Amino acid sequence: MTPSEKEIERFRTLTQLPGIAAHEMRVRDYMKTQLSAYSDELVFDGLGSVFAVKRSKKAGAPKVMMSGHMDEVGFVIKQITPKGLLKFFPLGRTWEHVVMAQRVKVYSSLTGQAYPGAVASIPPHLLPEDSARRLLSLDQMLIDIGAESKQEVLDAGLRPGDMIVVDGPFVPLLGGKKLLSKAWDNRFGCALALDVLEAVAGEELDVDLYIGATVQEESGLRGAKTSGYMIEPEVSVVFESSAANDNMGDPEELGQQGKGVLLRYLDRTSITHRGLFMYATGLAERKKIPFQYFMALGGTDSGEIHTARSGCPSITVGVPSRYIHTNSSIMDYRDYVAARDFALAFLRSLDRERYEKEILSYSR
Repeated sequence: MTPSEKEIERFRTLTQLPGIAAHEMRVRDYMKTQLSAYSDELVFDGLGSVFAVKRSKKAGAPKVMMSGHMDEVGFVIKQITPKGLLKFFPLGRTWEHVVMAQRVKVYSSLTGQAYPGAVASIPPHLLPEDSARRLLSLDQMLIDIGAESKQEVLDAGLRPGDMIVVDGPFVPLLGGKKLLSKAWDNRFGCALALDVLEAVAGEELDVDLYIGATVQEESGLRGAKTSGYMIEPEVSVVFESSAANDNMGDPEELGQQGKGVLLRYLDRTSITHRGLFMYATGLAERKKIPFQYFMALGGTDSGEIHTARSGCPSITVGVPSRYIHTNSSIMDYRDYVAARDFALAFLRSLDRERYEKEILSYSR
């Protein structure tokens, strides 16, 4: 099972667009264009989250929110040194082990120009033995774009606060089903939102669907809070690329690639509504969609959406991606297909009666 050429092109485009928290403009432009092809109504929150609206003809249809998030983990320029090197600050959770010596792209907010660079590293030949064994912290690292002075950097249009993303090309791996790239967290969710909307565009649903992507997830679930408040969903499905934990070969570890969609029951920011979780797992079993029970130490947009206004049953639906938050994360296309099958089955199965009897009844 491998992706089509159309899917490959969508994956390539989405993963290669730069967009850290509060700098999602290029990703949002793409999402607006694609969502507009299948919906006449787009809504935005004040931070930049974007959703297509597909309304049901059924009176009293439950309001369903489905969303990925546009931002990827990255950095901003913190300071420019007299030698023209860049000090930087992370936006999103980053591990020092995977930053050193990475290639990056630095984007000018003034001109839009991208400048290639590298996270500077000192060769071990130039370090005392005890220093060579110690890992530098992020605030000790610098980015080298080839400039020789602070003025040269300023003349290039770069300023503190400008965006830095890791350079991680999109590459299908051996066999074609595993896909290597930066930013699967969470351009997976963006791609899935577009695929789902396209699939149901010509159908009559028994729900009012709001589907799209939020902003600033990696910096604190900010877009989820504002869009959840705006939409006031009755049920939410969050699309998220989660951490796979299968590459050491232990089949008991959570997050196995190629084994199906992840249905998350617990993480640091939310406990999945029990009625919704039972409905989701029962649906996957009935439809014979491969799925995995999943919990995580991190959090997702569900953490804010499930407490929006008076509360909203919310579940995180994901794929297990290896090496997330690096320039070389890997997604398995088979899991993507399972996630898409689940999202479509969920939309096509839900109506007001099922929502109240099989989901909301657990809260009554």
